[in-house]
This record gives sequence, structure tokens and C-alpha cells, in this order.
Amino acid sequence: MKVTPILGSFVLLAIAVEPALASDAYSRTEAERYIKDGEAAWAESVTTNDSSVVTRILADDCVRVLDGEVVDKSRAVLAAEHGPGDFLSNHLDYAHVRFFGNTAVVQGSETWTRKGGQKGHFVWTDTWVRRHGQWRIVAAEDVSVPISE
Repeated sequence: MKVTPILGSFVLLAIAVEPALASDAYSRTEAERYIKDGEAAWAESVTTNDSSVVTRILADDCVRVLDGEVVDKSRAVLAAEHGPGDFLSNHLDYAHVRFFGNTAVVQGSETWTRKGGQKGHFVWTDTWVRRHGQWRIVAAEDVSVPISE
């Protein structure tokens, strides 16, 4: 019967692929905690000139869209190094994480205050990918939403 050689090929393929999949296994609970901590740290870093958070969590090929402006990682790090601008505070409100294999889509909100008392939110979506055992943001889109009082 010709099914046996085909079945044997699938078994060999499964044996060859299984260790590769197992080596990239991760705990969703730990990954979600790392991602949420990273998002919170990025939010807080908006009010400092500490670029280490941005350097750590953005992938080298990350593309961020902030209020319609496209920014790569090097520009994001440079902006973080130059400091907070007119931001007095920025805090993570929530981050909702959904996993799709080695990809996590995170949607959230932050509340900020600027000099002069203007308040608002960043509403955003970040896409994290696990590469070589590390979670990094590969795409981010943020929209500023002022709060009218």
C-alpha cells in the first residue's frame, strides 16, 4: 500500500520539526506580564529622557505611526533621548494582550498631562513578535485624543 511511505514521511517531518517548536515555547502568563510591564515603562518614559526602555522593547525594524507621522526605531530612540518635551505625566490605563502564536497584538490607552494643564489620552495598538526568545514591538500606532473639559 502506498500510504505507508507517505505516512512515514509525515512522521519523520514531525520528528524533525518538533524540537524547533519546543525550543521556542513560552509561558503566556510570563509573556503577558513582560509585555504589560514594557508598555507601562514606555508610557512612563515619555516624561523623562531615558531612552533605554525604547531601545529595549522596540525591534530594530520597528515602524511606529504617531498621529500620522512614521517613525523608525532610531528616530524613536533619538526622540526619547531628547526628553519629555511638554509632557508632565503619562500613565498606562490598560493594555489588552491577545496572542497569535509568536505574535501578540496589544491594544491600550494612556492618560497624559502637558504643561499648561492640557490632558489627553494616547489610544494605541502595538504588535509584539517573539524572535530568538525575545519579545519586541515590530509595529506601533498611536493616536492622541485630547480630553475636552
